[in-house]
Amino acid sequence: MSMPRAPKATVGFVDQYCAYYRDVFPEVRSFEYFTALHLGLIAELPTKTLPAIARAVGVDDAQALHHFLTCSPWEVATFRQKRLDLIKSVIKQWLGQNQAAIAP
Repeated sequence: MSMPRAPKATVGFVDQYCAYYRDVFPEVRSFEYFTALHLGLIAELPTKTLPAIARAVGVDDAQALHHFLTCSPWEVATFRQKRLDLIKSVIKQWLGQNQAAIAP
């Protein structure tokens, strides 16, 4: 059995953020579209439509992004839980580092 290919690298901080969610997406292609949407959302575009995002980030077909959002094999609930876990982790870390500053 062959190993799945690694996702294509994009912008460092976007890749770093999206990497936390990698295990939510069973397919590399789905993860790449997830990353592409993040790139598109921070791109300087007059409108944030799927066709505009696809053009800006080099996705050949905007329909692929639509399919990712509507039909891909990933679970929204799993993604939401990962996001909440990340937020909780960041808050706990911040509180641990700033305990003296917030103590009355």
